[in-house]
Amino acid sequence: MSEQLKNLKATLQLEVEAYQTLEKDIKAQQRARQQFLQQKQENDMVMKELALLDDDANVFKLVGPALIKQDPVEAKSNVQKRLEFINGELARLEGQLKGSEEKQLKKQQQIMKIQQDAERLQQASMAPIPVAN
Repeated sequence: MSEQLKNLKATLQLEVEAYQTLEKDIKAQQRARQQFLQQKQENDMVMKELALLDDDANVFKLVGPALIKQDPVEAKSNVQKRLEFINGELARLEGQLKGSEEKQLKKQQQIMKIQQDAERLQQASMAPIPVAN
């Protein structure tokens, strides 16, 4: 096996490992995004319920094992701030996910090119040597 082919195979191994790392990162980002989407849905439902209440209604917040009375306006404000934070995190995660997916696609293209180069090199080394008559 030629030195050039050995180098290509070593490079290919490194690129595949980098691709696998990107794959793990993308899965982690997708899980985080899913958690934030779930939190967003829950908070949206709470906001809708709070919107149905009168300003003088009793609102309770669960703190540990106890229910603590809370001002409805303050409760709405807290949920709104939480939604703003969640939306910001979702936007940040979407950007990260898009960037990671683009990196993964580039890495995949690099791997394919290295594989093609290795195949060409291997075929060239197996070509029959012309014999002079």
